[in-house]
Amino acid sequence: MASENVYVEHCKGINGLDKVILREIRGYSAELYLFGSQVTSWKNDKREELLFLSNKAIFQPPKAIRGGIPICFPQFGNIDSLEKHGFARNLLWSVDPDPPPCSSHASTRAFVDLILRHSEEELKIWPHKFEFRLRVALTPAGDLLLTSRIRNTNTDGKLFTFTFAYHSCFFVTDISEVRVEGLETLDYLDNLQNRERFTEQGDTITFESEVDKIYLSTPTKIAILDHERKRTFVLRKDGLPDAVVWNPWDKKAKAMADFGDEEYKQMLCVQAACVENPITLKPGEEWKGRQEISVVPSSYCSGHIDPSRVTFTG
Repeated sequence: MASENVYVEHCKGINGLDKVILREIRGYSAELYLFGSQVTSWKNDKREELLFLSNKAIFQPPKAIRGGIPICFPQFGNIDSLEKHGFARNLLWSVDPDPPPCSSHASTRAFVDLILRHSEEELKIWPHKFEFRLRVALTPAGDLLLTSRIRNTNTDGKLFTFTFAYHSCFFVTDISEVRVEGLETLDYLDNLQNRERFTEQGDTITFESEVDKIYLSTPTKIAILDHERKRTFVLRKDGLPDAVVWNPWDKKAKAMADFGDEEYKQMLCVQAACVENPITLKPGEEWKGRQEISVVPSSYCSGHIDPSRVTFTG
């Protein structure tokens, strides 16, 4: 049997930050930083990058890393007094040296558990005790799984409420040739119009200008079709009823110091989230939210995904 370090490597990344590399025998890989517990790379068996990471990303804590899959907790957006998207993506997480086995995918050996707990600093801005365990796993088939478990560890009887998102940024060939399926006819909150509620009218979702929408009561499976590469990202989710779709387009891209002026053309964020109805936990209660992303071939002519390749495994 191959030793565990074939699948999981702990090393140093950009600017000496601690990093974990997950590898599978067929050549799939994923990388994540302990800072923010953030996945920054996910590659297929051809070593092609599947996630977007800005060339201008700043790997200097406490600045959040631009791209990959940031974790938004305990809030998504900037509705409350906390910093935008909360503090989980701006803190250093610790590795669980002895994690429980990967029960949902028994054959998966490339996985790591990262843990974030309250500190005195966080208690000053968000007065709640918690334990957040994130498992990042790479299956033998190359699928990327993220499972979050958040527990209320308050000892004073206090409940707490939070919103959450996996801020997944996908690398696409040309945003004008991308479409999203699974969100048609749904209601959404438009962040560009003060979260006013609308209903999606299009038969399919395509992109020709800035978009920042929170789709509500979404299906457990969403497809992102990249026509140029004839491939489809399939996002499956559990415990996360909403889906955020974001692309800053040209003007906002130029206004972000850690984002290239033209990079919006190769990026689309589709985020499994829980925003409209926040989660409330009593002391001792735990919430679980999971997303699984995979890549399948898609036909440019039909645009349809092969249903035999997108069976939900969880």
